[in-house]
Amino acid sequence: MAIMADEIMEHIRAEAAHLNIDLSSVDWNSVKLPPNEDFGIKSDDDDDDFKEEESLGVPDEWTPPEINPYTPEENLQQWLINEKGRDQFVIRFGSETEILWNDARQLKADSVDKRPFWTESFVQWSPLGTYLATVHQQGAAVWGGATTFNRLRRYAHQQVKLIEFSPGEKYLVTYSSSHDDMHRVNIFDVRTEKVMRDFEGSGNDFADGGVFWPVFRWGGGIEDKYFARMGKNVLYVYETKTFRLINKNPIKVANIKDFSWSPTDPILAAYVPEVSGGNQPARVSLFQIPSCQVMRQKILYNVSDCKMYWQSNGEYLAVKVERYTKTKKSTYTGFELFRIKEGDIPIDAFELDNKNDKVISFAWEPKGQRFAVIHGSGQFYQRGFDISFYTVKGGKVSKLKTLNQKQADALFWSPGGRFIVLGGLGKGFRGQLEFYVVDDLQTMATAEHFMATDIQWDPSGRYVATSVTSVHHEMENGFTIWSFYGKLLYRILKDHFFQFLWRPRWQFLSPEKEEEIARNLKEYSKQYDIEDDEISVLLREQDHEKRKELKEEWGRWVKEWNRMHEQEKMERQMLIRDDAEATNVEEEEYDEVEQLLDVSEEILDVFP
Repeated sequence: MAIMADEIMEHIRAEAAHLNIDLSSVDWNSVKLPPNEDFGIKSDDDDDDFKEEESLGVPDEWTPPEINPYTPEENLQQWLINEKGRDQFVIRFGSETEILWNDARQLKADSVDKRPFWTESFVQWSPLGTYLATVHQQGAAVWGGATTFNRLRRYAHQQVKLIEFSPGEKYLVTYSSSHDDMHRVNIFDVRTEKVMRDFEGSGNDFADGGVFWPVFRWGGGIEDKYFARMGKNVLYVYETKTFRLINKNPIKVANIKDFSWSPTDPILAAYVPEVSGGNQPARVSLFQIPSCQVMRQKILYNVSDCKMYWQSNGEYLAVKVERYTKTKKSTYTGFELFRIKEGDIPIDAFELDNKNDKVISFAWEPKGQRFAVIHGSGQFYQRGFDISFYTVKGGKVSKLKTLNQKQADALFWSPGGRFIVLGGLGKGFRGQLEFYVVDDLQTMATAEHFMATDIQWDPSGRYVATSVTSVHHEMENGFTIWSFYGKLLYRILKDHFFQFLWRPRWQFLSPEKEEEIARNLKEYSKQYDIEDDEISVLLREQDHEKRKELKEEWGRWVKEWNRMHEQEKMERQMLIRDDAEATNVEEEEYDEVEQLLDVSEEILDVFP
């Protein structure tokens, strides 16, 4: 039986008093309740309803719920405080995926986890190293841990082909395509597995000229505030707070061809090529997000193409500009350098010593003010390329040194700067390696990893991995670990080798703390010198034991060989004796008899 409106009002007052809610300002006379409505409140007369509750097994007395003991999950950052200061890496070969510790001090790799068919396509670390992502037909999955990798999340996306994490690991972008030119992109919240935004359409719906990966590029640093993609004459910039366009409209940039984000700040650089035969020149513009205001713009004439290179701290933007000569039959290269952190963002222009050289590779020193350029003209391709090092000081670009005719076509800076590997990965270079220290402008070592296809520094900048994948070569598949100064530490060969990836690290230390450590490096190094000495002693003991085992094994082999030789000697002697007895027969005796048969004389004429 439904209770009356007065009883409902009384129930509301009682609940408000129980919850310490002040209802003194409520005008109860103005509250009108619809007739015959109980709002789910039952009176004691509703026997049928209470009988139904009894039939459901509702106890008469309340008992506190059982509290399960707390079982802490594995700390996903535990691997960062490894007692030996080691880094992890993942490899894929055949159907196997394996995660290992790089124990370079003991010249080996220690296995952490190894599974067959862990992924159906490829694996990928998240930018901060918290997760390992695997790709499957039903979607993607992420795994985490230090010693046991458990599956943490799954993201449903049929026939997914590509994935990408946001810089701060908050979001995961997945991509798939079908034969009818339909493309789909989902953006998941990594922790909740929820689809925050999805996009679907033809290739031209995503970008003018088709889909390019990554479809979306993230900006604003590790805070993951913004992401953007190009359209025809527009730039779509979204904010992750609402996953909608900022200011509810795209940025109109006529004829936009390329764009890139600052690695640290919400600044977006856009490149527009020249059109109408040069009547409308090319330009590079810097946009402040979320205001979408142009911070700085550079007009460029006679431009063939542009490439943009951000310094890791977002302090500089280098724009490589390919310009036409007066005859329009060839091009030459120059650079425009934007000094982002300075007032009004000044721009400096500089060229190579030989501006007709083609730029093969460009790379900024991480967290530094130096950069390297590989360049050369066609006549030097067979003999190698020149490599020049530059620095930015006082707003000016100055050259440090040029290395002539080096067998290298790729640049790999150490994550901490100072050191660089000059790699020859292209056709004709055969995996040539040169370990170079830029502070002293000297070569530390040269080496070769024949047919190497990839070069990667570990996050600490202490070790370098070179690898040969079966995607390019079927022979000598595997990887090699080198010290930062070019010493070969160990090599592991694997048939059908596909991937090698270092696990990224968090950047915990502030610049001030790094400077303090650098100043007191000798004090910090004492502890590690002791550990290095202990490891050296251990390695020598292990080497001694190994030599001792080999010597003992050789002694056992010689002893066994001598035993077998003596046994075979006795057997041979018995065989010889038995053979002699079997062939022991009486020898026949013969008497010699001489008989004269005839005598004749003949006179010879000696002097005719």
